[in-house]
Amino acid sequence: MEERSLRVYNSEKTFFTKIANGLTKMLIPTKIGINGFLISLKRTNILKAYEEFKKNENIDDEDKKEQIEKKYEDMYALYLEAIDKYIMDSIYKKVKTDTASDFEKEALSNYYNIIQIKEADYTEFKYKKQIYLLGLDYENIENQGKQQVIKRYENFYGSEMETLYKGLLKHYSIKLSDNLTAGGKDIIYNKIFSTLAEYVENITPLKLKQDDKKYKEISEEYNNFDRFTVGKLDQNDVIEKNLVLLGISRKLFTHSLPLVVAERCYIKLLKDARNLIVDTKVLRKKEKAYSLLIEIIEEYNVRLLSTKIYWDRPELRDEYKEFAKKYREIEKIKDINKDEWLKRKQILFLTYDLKKVYTNENRYYKIIKFYKNKLVELGAMREIRSSCSSYGNYIKVKTKLNKVVNN
Repeated sequence: MEERSLRVYNSEKTFFTKIANGLTKMLIPTKIGINGFLISLKRTNILKAYEEFKKNENIDDEDKKEQIEKKYEDMYALYLEAIDKYIMDSIYKKVKTDTASDFEKEALSNYYNIIQIKEADYTEFKYKKQIYLLGLDYENIENQGKQQVIKRYENFYGSEMETLYKGLLKHYSIKLSDNLTAGGKDIIYNKIFSTLAEYVENITPLKLKQDDKKYKEISEEYNNFDRFTVGKLDQNDVIEKNLVLLGISRKLFTHSLPLVVAERCYIKLLKDARNLIVDTKVLRKKEKAYSLLIEIIEEYNVRLLSTKIYWDRPELRDEYKEFAKKYREIEKIKDINKDEWLKRKQILFLTYDLKKVYTNENRYYKIIKFYKNKLVELGAMREIRSSCSSYGNYIKVKTKLNKVVNN
């Protein structure tokens, strides 16, 4: 039927080339059928192996445990290989012969984007390819609509995806400790935030549905993140979304994204918020960015630094202790006088952050000026105006040293 449709042929093609292309098109449905059957078979095997593995996860017999784990790993490798083969044998040929759907075209495009990572970073490629292949088959199962199969698969899928995302985040955490340029670090930060976003958006709903207690604790933060998944985001929204993701990571990925890495991510968000304030010309947007900066300072100091045990410099620990003491005092008046509480909190945060940016005054002179103006508004700092005035007439006189003086 496809051959009978109107089509423009290249006149240089030979008779045998046309026949070969026709055979390829006829064989594609067969390939899809064979690969679909193989994937279904391997999926059944991996689910059985996974369920057996989970059932014997805590047994004392180490030899039996090792055998079960080895079987699970083998079944898992064969299952992923079947999905990989489906992409190369079926989707690739459909795209090549221009018979692929938009979904299949996008699937192949994403597949090759991942393949390109292999030479530059094999570890990242390894995790991303597994995440992609599992996600592709999960979407395929959901489209089939067989609830019994979906429910059984989701237990395996949720567990394996959590392991893969944790491994990927741990890899990025290690890379961040390398001797990277400022641009190289920004790339890793962006990868960390995008990986967190992928996980929270795609896997967290599944975990919440499975009534996972650990995920119930972040349900409110997840709902807060969910509002960033629709519509176009401006720079302020992107920073705020990343702040929410960091908060979630402190509960879900404490080992994969250790405190020292999370601290660097918070510092990155602080820099982004400061830059946004000084670069924004619209007053309303500037005030919005300022409110976000105050929120980041609070999150960073109260949620992260309060859990920090080891400090490189004792004076920084003592400085933070003094800050924490003042913060606790201010929190006592929150329910008594909210306006005063908000005012005093801003003064504390701005003076505390002002000390940090003063260490690089040349770089942060714009935000230093902004901080000082804010502190003047809040009544914590006075602006000293110049009172010098001039009287009389002035003429230029050349001295013997060829200097010009005012007389």
